[in-house]
Amino acid sequence: MTRSPYPRRRFLIHTGALGLGTSLGLTACGSDDSPEAPAVIVPDSERPKLPYGIQIGDVGDGRAVVWARADRAAQLRVEYDTTDSFRNPRKVLGPTVSAASDFTGRVELSGLPAGESIFLRVACDSIDNPRATGVVVPGQFRTIPRTDANRPVRFVWGGDVAGQGWGINTEFGGMKIFEAMRRREPDFFLHSGDTIYADGPILAEATAENGRVWKNLVTPEVSKVAETLDEYRGRYRYNLMDENVRRFSAEVPQIWQWDDHEVTNNWSPTKDLSADARYTEKNIATLVARATQAFREYAPMRIGSTASEQTLYRKVSYGPLLDVFVLDMRTYRGGNTANLQTTENGDTVFLGNEQLEWLVNGVKQSQATWKIIAADMPIGLWVPDGKDAAGNARWEAIANGNDGAALGRELETARLLRAIKGVPNVVWLTADVHYCAAHYYDPSKAQFTDFSPFWEFVAGPLNAGTFGPNQLDATFGPQLVFQKAPPAGQANLSPYSGFQFFGEVNIDPSTKALTVDLRDLDGVSVFSKTLPVA
Repeated sequence: MTRSPYPRRRFLIHTGALGLGTSLGLTACGSDDSPEAPAVIVPDSERPKLPYGIQIGDVGDGRAVVWARADRAAQLRVEYDTTDSFRNPRKVLGPTVSAASDFTGRVELSGLPAGESIFLRVACDSIDNPRATGVVVPGQFRTIPRTDANRPVRFVWGGDVAGQGWGINTEFGGMKIFEAMRRREPDFFLHSGDTIYADGPILAEATAENGRVWKNLVTPEVSKVAETLDEYRGRYRYNLMDENVRRFSAEVPQIWQWDDHEVTNNWSPTKDLSADARYTEKNIATLVARATQAFREYAPMRIGSTASEQTLYRKVSYGPLLDVFVLDMRTYRGGNTANLQTTENGDTVFLGNEQLEWLVNGVKQSQATWKIIAADMPIGLWVPDGKDAAGNARWEAIANGNDGAALGRELETARLLRAIKGVPNVVWLTADVHYCAAHYYDPSKAQFTDFSPFWEFVAGPLNAGTFGPNQLDATFGPQLVFQKAPPAGQANLSPYSGFQFFGEVNIDPSTKALTVDLRDLDGVSVFSKTLPVA
């Protein structure tokens, strides 16, 4: 399958991408008003820098978001062009970033040409000294194809970053799965949640399998569970310390969703932290508010001012071949329970009526060939959450281990699947369980049968402990087609073990077939499935 005619890696190397500052202490800066003006020597210390690089997000409909974090109060500036020579650049001035947003800011580019490579120069300029222009970080991405374009679509997905104490190990090569994904030259990356592990302390050293020592970079904010706003922010800053992540983020647009570890493990409105000695702040609502602010500050996503623009669930259209429906399975859920209710009520809510109606209408009205439902949790896999006060198993996801008729949260899922029955070419992608798998949901083998068959593919972790495999609940008839997980009896394997996985989707414009590959830490496919267009 033909990729972009312009190799992105050549551009990044040529421009010295991710060089986050000059090696000299003094820099000559000319006036923006007069190119003939004599150079003015500005100390490098006065030039704002972007120590965490840039991120690109939510590309679609001629728009894209460019995110950056400065090292001080400064004004964000983005220049872009369709060639790397920048012969006809356009400049967009963004907000003045300050401590109120942890010096993060975003610029939304609009009116971008379809099917083009867009080259970026991003900086934050001093608000005190107009001569102290910011140190530029370059980037590049592709806009969505034209409606008449015969261009393939490729994207990657996965979740679970810096979890279970496995952080940035520079001796290992850092979070090198991001480099493996970058080398696949995807059009975009779907981040399926657990973008951080706010509840997982990262220590200087951890003992891995076979007694090997895993050595982490450590910052104060990741050395304990996150409770304060700055500790949550520090988790995002930590991940961006990895050079693989920064290089990836400078050229692969991202679509973020969240799951539980952005706040704390398995959180729901009824999460009880009273017995968890690691937390001095026991109020889950307070932690959720702080975590939400940090997520919104650091996610490279479009966040508007209206209520509809504040939701994390959204549709991203990527040309005539693809619509991506990004779900939020965390914000609207009821408490985690035994999940065996016989009728829908507050405890069985998972997506919530408003989101569910939005999803049903969007999928049914979509004119795209393929409809991808990006879920942060799987449908049929058991995901336990300990026991309730009565000693009954409590459940974190949709399945309840009952194997019978739909109960609990399965009732809402049954309503959804029934509503989109007959819509062709719907595929579910997810992460969460820290291994990779392919499931085929077959109504002929299900207890609830009123739905069209579909595939669900699971990828991850990207840089976290490996677990699994989990059991499948028979309610919706999932058939295990493939899985790759640690050997029996082994859990929380480090990235040393190689059990780190991302997913890749390719859509062929001529046949319109969709191919899913599950790839390992080195980008090698361990499973491939081609789905013909219906």
